[in-house]
Amino acid sequence: MYRRLIVWGLLLALLAACGTYEYKGSEYPGNPAPDFTLQSATGETVRLSEQSGNVVLLFFGYTHCPDVCPTTLGEARQVLNELGDEAARVKFFFVTVDPERDSPADLASYTAHFHPNITALTGDTAALEAVYGAYGIFTEKEPQPNSAADYSVTHTARVFLIDPQGRLRLSYAFGTPAEDILSDVRYILKKK
Repeated sequence: MYRRLIVWGLLLALLAACGTYEYKGSEYPGNPAPDFTLQSATGETVRLSEQSGNVVLLFFGYTHCPDVCPTTLGEARQVLNELGDEAARVKFFFVTVDPERDSPADLASYTAHFHPNITALTGDTAALEAVYGAYGIFTEKEPQPNSAADYSVTHTARVFLIDPQGRLRLSYAFGTPAEDILSDVRYILKKK
């Protein structure tokens, strides 16, 4: 009787280990992610299509953002730190939604405050508008007449995950715990 219990226990443990992984983010069908070419804050050309082999986390924000952007970049820092050596295979891109105020120097300084592996991206209006459209990003200036900032920018606050094969796989709403994003990134890195 004792042997049967051990055998059944081992079988149940094996079945549990073989279970399917459930992603924490919102899933996409896995079509190729819309490609883009933008400039890093240091002036380098960055093409999404050249990130093959890496997981790309893509977020749209701005340096004067009072809440959503610093919170999201703080979570990005946590994910990148927790990945340790695996972080070399993860690219986090921060695309400006406020190119009028976000100079390359401001973008570089802002993202460096959070993590050296966060790359700020900018471009001319046409290039940025094309990327916003491809990813369904809403942006709108909101006047702030009694503020030194003059205006704020309302924008879509999602982090997109693109897998090492260049497919748009997942996105995360604002407030998704960093542990959930970390779990998905680790799973996708292991699948490669």
